[in-house]
Amino acid sequence: MDRTLLRVDSARLYTQFRRDRGEASLVDALRVALWATQYTLGVIDAPKVARKALESFRGRAETWLIESCAELFPKYVLPEVQQAGRHAVKKHRDAGDFVAIVTGATRYVAEPVAAELGIDHVICSELELDVEGCFTGRIVEPLCYGLGKIERTAKVAEREGFRIEDAFFYSDSITDLPLLEVVKAPIVINPDRRLRKIANKRGWPIEAW
Repeated sequence: MDRTLLRVDSARLYTQFRRDRGEASLVDALRVALWATQYTLGVIDAPKVARKALESFRGRAETWLIESCAELFPKYVLPEVQQAGRHAVKKHRDAGDFVAIVTGATRYVAEPVAAELGIDHVICSELELDVEGCFTGRIVEPLCYGLGKIERTAKVAEREGFRIEDAFFYSDSITDLPLLEVVKAPIVINPDRRLRKIANKRGWPIEAW
């Protein structure tokens, strides 16, 4: 989703949204920018970063995040949806394919994007809730990142009756290499330097959206 269907990282959009509302500082924004850079370079400790990022969520009601992301989407996220991404989704929908967003982001950000594009399924990172519907500050393992994307996608594939090995997968990031290596048709979008090098070596399609 990030830097494929969207031009930019949704985490940065969410941080800017919070800054504009006076809920996040410049330090918060710089921290997110650092994490995004580490993600691009493939040197991030994703579970550790997720735990750090979720500290401020602890004790908040899930409805708070649902409402925040509903406000976030039209002004901050919708203008960043890629036209080429819309065309790719339409192509697969018209072909009758099972179409899903597979993202390290949470459903609170991803589901509005999916609804805008007519995508019925979202495979994503999940946040743990307590019995009262409040965030605990923990993720539900596995994080939808690296090998975790394969594990989460495999569960959906088994449930829905398709094979990952027959799938198309679009990605910009070296961190998605495990899933790119499993699918039938890896397609590289706006790739980081390391992924571009691998894609060129293996003859994978590279597209600029």
